[in-house]
Amino acid sequence: MKKAFLLASIISVGAVANNPLIKQATDAGLKPLPKSEAEILKLVDNTKNPITKAKVELGKKLYFDPRLSKSGLISCNTCHNLALGGVDGVEAAIGHKWTANPHHLNSPTVYNSVFNQRQFWDGRSPDLEDQAQGPIQAAPEMAAPKELIVGRINSIPQYVSEFKEAYGKDVKIDFKKIADTIATFERTLVTPSRYDAFLSGDEKSLTKEEQEGLKLFIDKGCASCHNGVALGGGMQPFDTNKKYKYKNVGDFKGDKNGMVRVPTLRNIEETAPYFHNGKIWSLKEAVQEMGTTQLSIKISEKDANKIVTFLKSLTGKKPNIQYPTLPPSTEKTAKPDIK
Repeated sequence: MKKAFLLASIISVGAVANNPLIKQATDAGLKPLPKSEAEILKLVDNTKNPITKAKVELGKKLYFDPRLSKSGLISCNTCHNLALGGVDGVEAAIGHKWTANPHHLNSPTVYNSVFNQRQFWDGRSPDLEDQAQGPIQAAPEMAAPKELIVGRINSIPQYVSEFKEAYGKDVKIDFKKIADTIATFERTLVTPSRYDAFLSGDEKSLTKEEQEGLKLFIDKGCASCHNGVALGGGMQPFDTNKKYKYKNVGDFKGDKNGMVRVPTLRNIEETAPYFHNGKIWSLKEAVQEMGTTQLSIKISEKDANKIVTFLKSLTGKKPNIQYPTLPPSTEKTAKPDIK
């Protein structure tokens, strides 16, 4: 496993300091990314389909390839744009035939999604491998039947060769294998930040103002849902104390128990608009809305600004992703279908 394809850099930190805020954060369930690449790899790897360089490089090509959609126009990167914080920057995701998501659901970031306990807003997928199968087939997204995608990939000799390199000469390139390979690439999209260095003991990695915001974040109760390595990723009931002001936009109600997947706060300043239906564009407003809907408190302008200052410290170092050159189609490759 070479460093180049997992992370561009790992933040170096010193010995754990005696800052009481670090202990308070740890006691509140906040966890930093590990310091070393080897530890991060152990955390993100899938033992059933171990990460290798060949799989990651192949998965990256598939992630950017619009031929995985019926129209030949939409790739995974369309809604989870790696240049835009792993999102598309619109309220409701746009898919096949310019269709807005019928439930008015917003595209969550793919960065650090490996740390989610469940995938999708309703948590219906247990991991990235399972999740990757959904959007390709979904009618308002990529709208491509399994057989179409399997046929297209197998019709391209360079892809067949790269699958053999990644999995062995006897590999069967089926739909699951294609999705698993995309997920392998997505598992490497981890973004360490100054926040991680702080929790690991580097007191100077966060400014005084950012530390004040972190303390408020904990004291106000935000960490009760936004915790762990992802600062989110688990399932929680939504608007438990007061109705979310845009509740009626879209028909999403969570899973069968009304639980909603808590979004990660990593890189949150880059992933507007916010909430499952993308109706709030201001990070400060999002903080204040969570105060009323989830915590039954009014967060003042001053405190909200301080929390936002902390949240911006969660913007991390992105892996260095070079846009791949995709292999050419052949006469056997199914043509694009925009109908």
